[in-house]
Amino acid sequence: MSTIVEDSLDHRLAARVALERGARGWSVAELAARSGVSRAMISRIERGDAKPTASLLGKLSAALGLPLSLLLARVEGEPSRLSRAAAQATWTDPESGYRRRALSSSGDGVLQLTEVVLPAGARVAFATAVYTFIHQQIWVMEGRLTFYEGSEVVELDAGDCLTLGPPADCRFENRTSTDCRYLVAVVRR
Repeated sequence: MSTIVEDSLDHRLAARVALERGARGWSVAELAARSGVSRAMISRIERGDAKPTASLLGKLSAALGLPLSLLLARVEGEPSRLSRAAAQATWTDPESGYRRRALSSSGDGVLQLTEVVLPAGARVAFATAVYTFIHQQIWVMEGRLTFYEGSEVVELDAGDCLTLGPPADCRFENRTSTDCRYLVAVVRR
């Protein structure tokens, strides 16, 4: 995806966070208290002055009572039965380089499919609260993924598929010298 599309997605993300917060009647301070993210950072995100990391978005979505995939789906466009490859939104975590592409139609669908590319040597972590509202499976398409779920560590090679257990802190790591590409399937509970 081009930088223009990604920049537009970042601006829509800023507006969506503000909209979700406002829809609940919460102040920035209330969202900060619920998420553990500072008021200053939330304000910077909502103004579009800061690009949130995947981990930070996870905290905000959990506080808002939304799976991260649903928060991002609401940013990515109008629901449709068909999701053309050329129109699929891509978002890149500014901290890790983790790239997320929404494969399935966006909106409030029950099932969401997301392709993730985790660059060589990168890692991204999500707090337990991110997994509270979802059932998730990970299918590695290329490369090798080291996945931490609470105290459990699972090494996944191409073709391996893992169903996540009860909500726990999770970390995705690519300890190799090549990118790891995997599919995340999320079903809302």
